[in-house]
Amino acid sequence: MITLPTTLRVMDATTSTVTLPTRGRLNLMRTALVGFGHRAEQDWDGVMRLAFTVDGTHEQSAGVEIRQRDDELDLTITSDADPAIVAGQVARVLSVHVDGAGFADLAGRDPVAAALVAAADGLRPPQFYSPYEAAAWSILSARRSAAQGRVLRQRLSEQLGTAYDLAGQTLHSFPAPSRLATLAQLRGLPEAAIPRLQAIAHAAPEGRLSAARLLAMDPEDARLDVQHLPGIGPFYSGLIVYRSLGQPDVLVLIEPRSRAALERLCGAAQPMTDAEFTARAEAWRPYRMWMTFLARAVGESVSAPAR
Repeated sequence: MITLPTTLRVMDATTSTVTLPTRGRLNLMRTALVGFGHRAEQDWDGVMRLAFTVDGTHEQSAGVEIRQRDDELDLTITSDADPAIVAGQVARVLSVHVDGAGFADLAGRDPVAAALVAAADGLRPPQFYSPYEAAAWSILSARRSAAQGRVLRQRLSEQLGTAYDLAGQTLHSFPAPSRLATLAQLRGLPEAAIPRLQAIAHAAPEGRLSAARLLAMDPEDARLDVQHLPGIGPFYSGLIVYRSLGQPDVLVLIEPRSRAALERLCGAAQPMTDAEFTARAEAWRPYRMWMTFLARAVGESVSAPAR
């Protein structure tokens, strides 16, 4: 369930302020700088800036400035969309839509969790803004580096998205589906990718990429469902489902880098079978997805705990 704002103040027709609780430890700086998907910030001035299309039809967009005060996040929202919906989406993106207080308790029960929680220093998994934007990123980043994908996304957002002035910086939201559907060409993007992006643009207003719809499914069923989109195979369907819906306890078996890191931290002498890995991961409930993310984000810098 999405956390409702603790306070909401409407400033004018397009500006609102909202306060969200972090519900457990969160280091916003670590989240902003971790680097994920199209995000690759290098500097921190105390503000995390987001610009995205809003859940629902994705025809509306929002620009959000986020500042942290201890265990609360202050959001300044610029949008004509419902600020409560925008705030709920931000909560999902920052993984504060669920109670994270128990994650530190997990460290007291499992040595691998203890090592990762310590290294994370308050980092929680950042999510893609929505399944719609995750699907589009899958097409833009396919068969190229993340840096190349970021260039294409930025180019597309500047061409068809909405510009927001956020704490002195200009960010462009990703294009709304109606705008994305008009895309005829994008410098650096192969022509064959254009119909795939247009298919995503048509799927979004039909509700096929609705976060609520996919959350109502079993995660593996959701993965199979989004594979009906052209250009979305098993790997990218996992990216869409695992990294845009904010489910903290989904167990990921198909991501080799994070799985290898977890197996090393568990002291496995050889790769675990799916059954062995699943059994070991029972100790990480109800945060198995968070463990997977942290293993990828900080696992290489963590030594295996003594057995």
